Amino acid sequence: MAFSPEKSNFRSPLKGPPSPSWNDLLLKNKKALNHVLFTMHLQSRSNKQTPSSSPSPQLRKSLDFTLPSLVSDPISLLSDQILLSILSKLPDSQRNCNSLVSKRWLYLQGRLVRSIKLLDWDFLVSGRLFIRFPNLIHVDLVNGSLISPGNAGVFCSNRLLSSHVDCNADAKDWFLKERFVLPSDEIDKGLRILASGCPNLRRLLVVNASELGLLGVAEECPTLQVLELHRCNDQVLRGIAACQNLQILRLIGNVDGFYKSSVTDIGLTILAQGCKRLVRLELSGCEGSYEGIKAIAQCCQMLEELILRDHRMEGGWLSALSYCENLNTLRFMSCKSIDHCGWFDEDVGSCPTLERLHFEKCQLRNKESLRTLFLLCQEVREVIFHNCWGLDNEMFSLSTGLRRVKSICLESCSLLTTEGLESALLSWKEIQSLKVISCGNIKDSEISPALSTLFSTLKDFQWRPDTKSLLSAGLVGTGMRKRGSKLFKKTCDWKSLPGA
Repeated sequence: MAFSPEKSNFRSPLKGPPSPSWNDLLLKNKKALNHVLFTMHLQSRSNKQTPSSSPSPQLRKSLDFTLPSLVSDPISLLSDQILLSILSKLPDSQRNCNSLVSKRWLYLQGRLVRSIKLLDWDFLVSGRLFIRFPNLIHVDLVNGSLISPGNAGVFCSNRLLSSHVDCNADAKDWFLKERFVLPSDEIDKGLRILASGCPNLRRLLVVNASELGLLGVAEECPTLQVLELHRCNDQVLRGIAACQNLQILRLIGNVDGFYKSSVTDIGLTILAQGCKRLVRLELSGCEGSYEGIKAIAQCCQMLEELILRDHRMEGGWLSALSYCENLNTLRFMSCKSIDHCGWFDEDVGSCPTLERLHFEKCQLRNKESLRTLFLLCQEVREVIFHNCWGLDNEMFSLSTGLRRVKSICLESCSLLTTEGLESALLSWKEIQSLKVISCGNIKDSEISPALSTLFSTLKDFQWRPDTKSLLSAGLVGTGMRKRGSKLFKKTCDWKSLPGA
């Protein structure tokens, strides 16, 4: 066991009182502290002089440490590098407080900031952003690009975008006429200024940019690795293709209630030919088909994670996933359908490297498309169903074809019953982890002995199918939930009350 002399309270009976610590000595003797700080200041000044130069008379005079008081603010003698090292070790919650100490601390604290979410577009265009924060590498321009009217009493929010709306204007007319966002020319101007001021930019979030604006960022910021582009189309993707080192890309085409943009196979093909180092790709509200996904799979051979959110893909696109050589994770989020095809494709192929399959807020009602997907993902190890509609016993039974499942998570799947869960679990011979949360039709009383035995062998097991039954079990023996019933069962004679 490690021994810490500072924390130990051991005191030998053969020795006198414990010796004071360095902190106590320095706090009791301020002259010694000033001596140390002033010596450091003198050394930093003497290093700037040439070795042959002799110290000035003022410097010789300052070597006399018998003065009663050397400095009024010892911290001011610290160099910027030392003070930056100290401030960098403080928690993030103290950043605002540190900036209020002095103008010097305000400037130094700004040098430590690496990420910022812009709220005022003029702060970027005027150049004050780089004076205040000269070392930015992560910049979010989405909220700063939105136009907030003076009488903004209505706030429209989406999972991807939020904006204020004019009270006197129709919300639908407001977004269709693009009044909520700055024009593309103004966005491109801000991107040029940002690229020149932040050459080490690594992460960028922007909305309504054009091809020219993104080309400027690609040329000036070769270290750009993460890009999130709202309201993109095929023409804009020509600018993204110039980002040679891009690894994580999020494209948002259509957002219900806000705007509509078209990303088709043309844009996906341009993207695939330019960004060949992609590791993670998210397509949100994008169109396309088999050809576009196939181009990405063949060109982006380093792609490990593919996320499809509310996609508008044509039927039959699932077969293109078999061309992904290193795909590890496949996520479906807020999708109305997995594949619009109405038939089971036996020649869909397979993804041997795919290990994780996630569904979140998806409608799983097309039996043939789900069967085709499970045939494609035969080697998957982890499956997650989170708040999916249409996942009943019949649809869940299709997952028995996934023979190598080791982890399964079910959350807010109200149509699935204990019988449907048991039939699938007993078919998976390598199952090690099970999580069942808020699934109302899965009952504790319906668990069979075989299923109970399986639960005892799991390495990771979380069982909360019904929050009401869990609450009732936790209140057993406390007397709660019964005292109120006794009160209401008592009959009350209103005539005996005062004033009756």
